[in-house]
Formats: sequence, structure tokens, C-alpha cells
Amino acid sequence: MDKYLKRIRLWFFNFYAPFLGAGIRVVEMSPDLTKFVTEMELTPFNTNYVGVHFGGSLYAMADPFFMLILLENLGSEFIVWDKSATIHFLKPGTGKVRAEFYISPEDIENIRKEVMLSKKKDCHFIAEVKAVDGTLVAKIEKTIYVRKKGKLPLQKTN
Repeated sequence: MDKYLKRIRLWFFNFYAPFLGAGIRVVEMSPDLTKFVTEMELTPFNTNYVGVHFGGSLYAMADPFFMLILLENLGSEFIVWDKSATIHFLKPGTGKVRAEFYISPEDIENIRKEVMLSKKKDCHFIAEVKAVDGTLVAKIEKTIYVRKKGKLPLQKTN
């Protein structure tokens, strides 16, 4: 990817209103857009009533990335949507937290092949939000719906 385009994309993410307000920063983005890393400091804008990271901000730092990785790598012949998400809060976030999102090129190719055969697929991913000392703060489970564009055959319902 062109360096200039990468800077524009990073700029966009870091000035995206939900990220900007919560203090979320995209600190790493692989050239092939298969990996993103986000960080968030504890600030007055993302602190909850008891003085730790607001849960919505912890989720926001993870929300778009698995869908984005698939959108960018599968191409325009696929529909990719967030289907569901669950966040498990494990420890209070009291300082800088970090999350990594990665889907290997091999897994992306396997998803492509499965969707080409079955026309649609629910893909499941897990992201961990960790404190800088490695303590697991939250675990986020995401289900991403992927299907081939075009009409699907009618499904028999009972």
C-alpha cells in the first residue's frame, strides 16, 4: 500500500468521532490490512462512575476491525456485516489498554472458499483487551456475517 494512502487511513481512524472522543488510537495497521492494533489511555472522557475505563469505550476500540479486515481483503463481490458481539469484562481497566485484531491471509482465503461454496457464513473472532502489563481486561467475541453478493437460493423453513 502506498505510504500516503496508509497515512490518510490512519488519520481517518484516529479522527473518527467515536474514537476521538474516547481517546482511542489506531497505533498499527499492516500494509495488507489484516492486522490492526488500538490503544486507549484512561482519561476523564472515557472513565466511568467508579474511575475505570467505561465499558462502551472498551467495546468501541474493538468494534469495526474484524469486519474491516474482511471487507478490505475479500473484495467487493462479498457482503460483510457485523452480526453480533459480546464483551466480557474481566478486570477493571485503570490505565492504558491495548487490543490487537488479526485475521491471517490463509483464514481469509478459507472464508472466501467456504462462502463461494455455501454462499454465506458466520465467522467468529475473539479480541482481547489488555493492560500494558499484560493483564486481561476484557474479551470481545464478534460474529461477522459474510455472503456472496447476488440472490441466495430460497431456504426451506419449518
